[in-house]
Amino acid sequence: MLSKFLKTSAATFLFLILAVSAFPQQSDTVRITLLHLNDTYQFTPVDGGTRGGLARVMTIKQETLKENPNTFMTLGGDTVSPSVETRTFRGKQMIEAWNQIGLDYSVLGNHEFDIKTEEILERIKESKFTWLGSNVFDTKTRKIFADLPTFVIREVNGVKIGFFGVLLPETKETSSMEDHLQIEDYCKTANTIIPQMKAAGANTIIALTHLSMFQDKHLARCAAGIDLILGGHEHTLLQSASNGTPIFKMWADARQVGKFDLFIDKKTGKLQSMDWEVIPVTNEIADAPGFAPVMAKYKDILEQLEVRVGATSVPLDALSHSVRSKETDIGNFIADAYRKAVDADIGFVNGGSIRADLSYNPGPLTKRDVLSMLPFNNPIVKVEVSGKMLMEILEHSVARSAEDNEPGRFPQVSGIKFTFDAGKLPGQRILEATVNGKKVTDEAIYTLATSDFLVTRGGDGYTMFKNAKVLLKAEDAPKDSEVFEKAIKGSPDATISPRVEGRIKRLN
Repeated sequence: MLSKFLKTSAATFLFLILAVSAFPQQSDTVRITLLHLNDTYQFTPVDGGTRGGLARVMTIKQETLKENPNTFMTLGGDTVSPSVETRTFRGKQMIEAWNQIGLDYSVLGNHEFDIKTEEILERIKESKFTWLGSNVFDTKTRKIFADLPTFVIREVNGVKIGFFGVLLPETKETSSMEDHLQIEDYCKTANTIIPQMKAAGANTIIALTHLSMFQDKHLARCAAGIDLILGGHEHTLLQSASNGTPIFKMWADARQVGKFDLFIDKKTGKLQSMDWEVIPVTNEIADAPGFAPVMAKYKDILEQLEVRVGATSVPLDALSHSVRSKETDIGNFIADAYRKAVDADIGFVNGGSIRADLSYNPGPLTKRDVLSMLPFNNPIVKVEVSGKMLMEILEHSVARSAEDNEPGRFPQVSGIKFTFDAGKLPGQRILEATVNGKKVTDEAIYTLATSDFLVTRGGDGYTMFKNAKVLLKAEDAPKDSEVFEKAIKGSPDATISPRVEGRIKRLN
């Protein structure tokens, strides 16, 4: 049992039951166990070593296999990128880690497409597990991207369980996906695939998704026949249901593993009931000895990343949910650094580019901390915008705040203050905006420092930047992590003390 290697309590271990209480294997049912993670960008522990770590996850899998040999491990996408190590190894390190653990299935995430197409194709070839992404279409080959299977069916003790995967429509806005790759409608895809899976004998259907929770709920309503949705993308523990279909996502970077026991009727192949628990991955779980080769291979770079670059005298909030929903202290510091680096009126950071998903205690800041927060190596360009365009940018930045748990487009800003109401109609959400204390007017001209990802590619849907006048081009611009590190080192005693200042106010 998991209790052999986990110390649990009501405060640290969440145990939930769906439909019925847990019961032992019955002669007329087959028990299949799924272990699920999502949005896992590094194989080393996080939160100061107290949470996460794929060596610990490997232990959980090995112990679960002892309980039930019919165990599969799934991933809800986003693992190849972004991370500090991916800047050098282009995601190869994560494939090796998952191969070592014995991952079975993963859906493609939007950040798999941060690296070049030929690189992700190589990562797929290197994978000993199966990638799914039925709605990712390659217009060059006129097939599913990378010839991935439309779905997979596994037979266990006479019953068949089917897996398929779909990816969020906004992938082109939130990654560097090339133009010849297209994301097809996930509802249409599911409604095409599910009848095929059932015709092949699978009466229990599992959807691996990399969608927002809003979209997962829509999928459950628009495509009949899904028994369980195991997702990703939001980075936080989410549990919901729609149209009778349970939906789960775990906290990012392997801080939790979802364990799902499916009890399937031997005669009909249909899901009778399900039990689940959320397993915290903590430093109370021993590393699996079998993971040691991966740690040894990347030992040198891991040591280099521990070099100190400065310190913080205050706690820093770099949690994904925070930087994508409200003003934060570290967001202010990064936006200030952008603005000062290119001498602009405004610093503008899309929250989705701040990736650490951590809270930092006062103390040293290392090279890993800097690169974990800004891993994309994006150039910081300078553009000229009118007041009218600036208001369009701000409107877009909060446009999904009412429906999306963590919209990557949400901004962290410098040199500007604004108030918004996400519940208002489009075009009316920004109630007030000032630059350097003066109200924004349509005719005024401002300079703005931001990532080239937003300006050149229209990343996170910021297509209005295509009409901005570029004053500092990407090829001449400093890189985001270099700007960040320089700002830390340039602070008094190389110690930063950012704070929330009321730059962004939300009324609803």
